[in-house]
Amino acid sequence: MGTVNPRMAAPEQKPYRVYRGGRTKGKVPLERRRREQRRSVRSDGRGPGKIVERRRRLWLGWTWRRWTLVAILGLVVLFAVWGVAGYLSVSSGVSDANARLPNGVRPALAPDNGLLFSNPTTILLLGTDHATGRGSAGRSTDQHSDSITLLRTDPGHHRLYYLSIPRDLRTYIPGHGDDKINTAFQIGGPKLAIQAIDQLVGKEMPVNHVVIVDFNQFEKLIDAVGGITVNVPENIRSNRFDCPYPTAARCAAWPGWRFHKGPTHLTGHEALIFSRIRENQLDPRWTDFDRQHDQQLVVQATLNKLSSPGLFFSLPFNGSSLLKPIATDLSTWKLMQLSWVKFRAGHTIHCRLGGTAENIGGGDYIIGNEQNIQVIDEVLGRNALQPPEKGNPFAPGCVAGNASLK
Repeated sequence: MGTVNPRMAAPEQKPYRVYRGGRTKGKVPLERRRREQRRSVRSDGRGPGKIVERRRRLWLGWTWRRWTLVAILGLVVLFAVWGVAGYLSVSSGVSDANARLPNGVRPALAPDNGLLFSNPTTILLLGTDHATGRGSAGRSTDQHSDSITLLRTDPGHHRLYYLSIPRDLRTYIPGHGDDKINTAFQIGGPKLAIQAIDQLVGKEMPVNHVVIVDFNQFEKLIDAVGGITVNVPENIRSNRFDCPYPTAARCAAWPGWRFHKGPTHLTGHEALIFSRIRENQLDPRWTDFDRQHDQQLVVQATLNKLSSPGLFFSLPFNGSSLLKPIATDLSTWKLMQLSWVKFRAGHTIHCRLGGTAENIGGGDYIIGNEQNIQVIDEVLGRNALQPPEKGNPFAPGCVAGNASLK
């Protein structure tokens, strides 16, 4: 029987071979408990040498992700609460504006065909100016509608049409006969004005809503929103009215109000003056059409400021007061729809009715012609836009964007 003899090791040598690992240089890895102690910090309030482990979580044991979600949720709730407060404040102002609309006006309006979001609607904008400032003696009882504009929405094509109607345009006024269009408001208020305009533009574009703006109170509204910016179409130097100086001698030497061409920031008083200019001493072609166009610029700039995101934060405080110069049948919900349609509109088209100037019985009138029918078809989207005839300051027509109607 064979015997296997183990290899005998030399004296003082181990009977096995030691292999060294290939670990890179550096500190020897420590066990988990010792690593956590190394990452801990000492607390002076718990005595010297006492070790307190550093927390991996934030206050209340929440991670930063949870705090971020809570912060976002808090902002959403804040905006929701603020929006509800603003809506209630605006609703209060709209209720007051509805109450200011004279009795008998609503039956004269044609019903909507559906939501303003998706269906065209026609809104009559009437600007009244019974001014009471300096230089306006005898005008405080004037109830003529100095500015008459039809706003036609076309949400299907993302368009807004503004149709200006000159106040001196001769037309048939129900129960009164032929006269200037603004006489209807004087003798029968907004109800008769709606009926006269329906008679003028035809049954295919009936008035669905009405907004009456008192320019005498518009000044306070513009100041309340921090002023407006208007793109003045040309350099203007007005005749002397509403002189800002207290003495007659200084007013006699005063040349009039000046406005420079281009974007101009206007206070409430400056905007009111701008909308009342009847004569531009720098432009002999200036007509009442230009005055109406300037009034439209003021109204549109104010509406843009009212619908701006920055005004959202002040609605709970002054939402109701912003509507004081306005009387309307529009509800809060319909105003919100109109704001959205206006926001979505990619094209704005300005049109005007017109004709030829004539003197009848000592009064100056504008006598319309068949071109007004073509303009109405353009507002309805049936015809291509045709600009006013050059050389005729009272010619009807339409232009797109900020182009001049001259």
